Amino acid sequence: MSTISAEDIRAWQPYPLPTGANPLAQTRQRLERSGQWAPWQMLGRRFAIGCVALEITQRCNLDCTYCYLSESSEALQDLPLQEVFRRIDLIHAHYGEGTDVQVTGGDPTLRKADELVAIVRYIRQRGMRSSLFTNGILATRSLLEKLCAAGLEDVAFHVDLTQQRKGYRSEVGLNALRLEYIERARGLPLSVFFNTTVYPGNEQEIPELAKFFAHHCDVVRLAAFQCGADSGRGTQRSRAALSLDGVQRAIEFGLGTQLSFDVAASGHRECNRYAFALVIGARVHDGFANAALVQRILHESGVIHFDRAHRGRMWAQLTAFVLRRPPLLAGLVAEAARLLRAHWRETLKARGRVGKLSFHLHSFQDANALDAARCEACSFMVMTPQGPLSMCIHNAKRDDYLLVAAQVKKENLIRFWNPATGKLQDHKPERIAVQLTRKTARGQARQDFDRPSREALP
Repeated sequence: MSTISAEDIRAWQPYPLPTGANPLAQTRQRLERSGQWAPWQMLGRRFAIGCVALEITQRCNLDCTYCYLSESSEALQDLPLQEVFRRIDLIHAHYGEGTDVQVTGGDPTLRKADELVAIVRYIRQRGMRSSLFTNGILATRSLLEKLCAAGLEDVAFHVDLTQQRKGYRSEVGLNALRLEYIERARGLPLSVFFNTTVYPGNEQEIPELAKFFAHHCDVVRLAAFQCGADSGRGTQRSRAALSLDGVQRAIEFGLGTQLSFDVAASGHRECNRYAFALVIGARVHDGFANAALVQRILHESGVIHFDRAHRGRMWAQLTAFVLRRPPLLAGLVAEAARLLRAHWRETLKARGRVGKLSFHLHSFQDANALDAARCEACSFMVMTPQGPLSMCIHNAKRDDYLLVAAQVKKENLIRFWNPATGKLQDHKPERIAVQLTRKTARGQARQDFDRPSREALP
């Protein structure tokens, strides 16, 4: 491990626009430099980037104990739509069509609904895929329907104990809320994801969560577990005792089966792991058991932009792709026959219905212990005003990219939008300062505001 110094973190810059080699080739080059080019590597083969976070607000209606936002975030105004659209154009310029754009924040549903719809529509118009990353509080059925009409393909609900939602004392208890969100999205042309932060307070409940997601795989397509990190304004900094290996074992224990987390992933092995499960009746089976066949399919199908919002269309694309490759078709038929021979009784009992569920494990880095190779191989970028940057690097110096005036063209004039005031001004401010109040302080800053009153108590 090569820890990046504070000076190097300050000097680390967003990636420039691609020149010469195409985005896929440039991604492969940085994976080779970081020692992460291998048969399991999907980054640089199927896509140039895993996803790009587009932060459209810094405001949030929760205060997670592991929040990665900065102390300044809550006091900042929402970016003008013109600047959001410019960043969408930047994402397209860097990575091209088919790129996954995570519309996030803060919580993106705090923006005006018509603005959020316009953002999703513009991503679609640029030929990219949009995912809404939200805590779900304001993600009503009506809003999700409008976003689907605008082109939204995925919704990722972040629900866990770090959010300190009133009335919930366990992850199992929070399953009632997760079920409410599942029903809210049921029947919509959306892939539904759930994100869980793993920390010392909930690590023992991972097996039960894995079982819950498997039971609801008719709607839930992906369950993501990320280890909490020492970063941002969060008041808790300790990691779970579990490593990615431990999280993997806990999931497998809950499902009652081993999954192949080493067949396909993107980015650095210490950051990401991915597995695919088949659910037949009440039992879960490894969907990546035939590693060679899976890797071949993933590598060769990278040229297809699957329409995840319309499953029928997606399966039609996949079927056409396989039929054009007889050797691949033969391999799939043989694998299907093997599975049927091994599990024919439970398949018959389930009336041929086979559920599918993906698991994604992610380990963010502590802001004061960043590894250069992991940052170089990053598959999860944030679009800054200047270009894409590794999420972990971005989290270590967020204010460098938040406390920046945006150029806005208005009535043929260039003016400067101040994120602290939300106002346009004629000249670019030399320095943007944020004055926190009891209303805008979150995380550790809120503790600082409350300390005098606590010390005054007898």
